[in-house]
Amino acid sequence: MSMPTLTGHSVTLRDILPDDLEALRVWRNRPEYRQYFREYRDITPAMQQSWYENIVLADERVQMFAVTERATGRLLGACGLCYIDRRNASADFSIYLGADDLYIDDHFARDAGALLLRHGFATLNLHRIWAEIYAIDQAKQILLPALGFSLDGRHRQAHKMEDGTYVDCLFYGLLKQDYG
Repeated sequence: MSMPTLTGHSVTLRDILPDDLEALRVWRNRPEYRQYFREYRDITPAMQQSWYENIVLADERVQMFAVTERATGRLLGACGLCYIDRRNASADFSIYLGADDLYIDDHFARDAGALLLRHGFATLNLHRIWAEIYAIDQAKQILLPALGFSLDGRHRQAHKMEDGTYVDCLFYGLLKQDYG
């Protein structure tokens, strides 16, 4: 499924292409990033290809984008709306930047996040966009409120880390009526 191209101040969101897959996979496998994601295992090339074919290209409940630097076209990371629920007009917000060890910054990530929210509310006519993150993810605890999200709640010690400790899951939400 082809995604629209979205252009912001510093980034462009475009379709994820086959040539992007290896860089995205390498970035996602960094232990310092992987601790923030639901998928805790190392992603193999076969897993990445399966994700691309079955989720990115074929699942209508997911709209994933490559995040690229507007000035150069350089791949920076990925973002998307996942678990799109048409009945309840909601979706899960997802983003990470792997280039230059950015992960989440206040420049590229904020611009990409703003584009993704505008797409979700204006184009997809969503009522609510939400995000689940782990309490150890300080960068997203700064990004999400900066984009307008509110902390809706927490599930205490709901996520087990690789070292066996448990951390809270934090749930953020943004309603269309509160957007922009």
